[in-house]
Amino acid sequence: MKRFWGFVIKEFNHILRDPRTLLILFGMPVVMLLVFGYVVTNELKDIRVAILDQSNDRQTREITQKLLSSGYFIFDGYLSSHSEVEEKFREGNVKEIIIFGRNFTERLEREHTADIQLIADASDANTASLVVTYSSAIIMDYLQTINSAGIPLQIVPEPRMLYNQSMKSVFMFVPGTMAMILMLVSTLMTSISIAREKELGTMETLLVSPLQPLQIVLGKVTPYFMLSFFNALGIVTIGFLVFGLPVRGNVVLLLAECLLFIGVALALGVLISTRARTQQIAMFSSLLALLLPTMILSGFIFPVENMPKILQWLSAIVPAKYFIVIVKNIMLKGTGIIFIWKETLVLAGMLIFLIVFSIKRFKIRLD
Repeated sequence: MKRFWGFVIKEFNHILRDPRTLLILFGMPVVMLLVFGYVVTNELKDIRVAILDQSNDRQTREITQKLLSSGYFIFDGYLSSHSEVEEKFREGNVKEIIIFGRNFTERLEREHTADIQLIADASDANTASLVVTYSSAIIMDYLQTINSAGIPLQIVPEPRMLYNQSMKSVFMFVPGTMAMILMLVSTLMTSISIAREKELGTMETLLVSPLQPLQIVLGKVTPYFMLSFFNALGIVTIGFLVFGLPVRGNVVLLLAECLLFIGVALALGVLISTRARTQQIAMFSSLLALLLPTMILSGFIFPVENMPKILQWLSAIVPAKYFIVIVKNIMLKGTGIIFIWKETLVLAGMLIFLIVFSIKRFKIRLD
């Protein structure tokens, strides 16, 4: 028994002396609890809305003020006509447009009823549903206030879900799943590839060959680049044929953006593999660095706008965040490069940085 407890104490000492083990045991649960605690929420905040007020009378201004003072919405501006609605949504900032009909107050006083149209961007079905629910509740609260003072009046919110009228959740999950699969598979396979050469001892053969570091890296990632592209084709095809996900924009542009994103994922995998000495370390590093950020901080499941500022800043370095925006714009909204050029430039910048940094860190000789 004494030998047994001596062995247990030795194992405790071994664990306590290993920072990586302590990080997994105590650091990861704390980080996951904090991240999920702040991110996993059904509350809305800082949702940008635009107003099309064709009446511009006392009650439309009061309703607008009540909506904006609720703390859930941020005013993005007034529209002058219905023709601007589609354009406003394609810009990607506004989640809802509230439309007041003509002679709103006059109709309410004369007919005791009036309607308000609530148009939401349903490319994210969950957020759109919550936005409409919040807006309708605030309007109903205003209606109760004015009804308590006189003749019962009725204001009817008329929701309209743009880009996803049937509110299919698959319209949100297929682009996100596409980003996650391409990121994880591309990065994981590439990071393991070079690490395998080190682990098996065949890296020496590559290092003494006439190939330059850039040629070695490109030779490693090219097969995965082509296979990942076929992966992307398969996901888009299954989404279209099985789930009815439309491709309203340019297919060539969509595939080009897929290639760009795959390039970023592969370059990230190369960067991880240049430092990882074993396949296990490469696999663990890829999953730890990409799985949770891609799922949580990319806007795949939870809107980035609802997160604390520090997590919003961290989401800015997650490539999947920009790719999901690009895919939704092309497939669901039918937009062109003029509406996604910022996200495209960010991904291109990430690709260049990761390639340059990976080549610099690629060792010419074994340690």
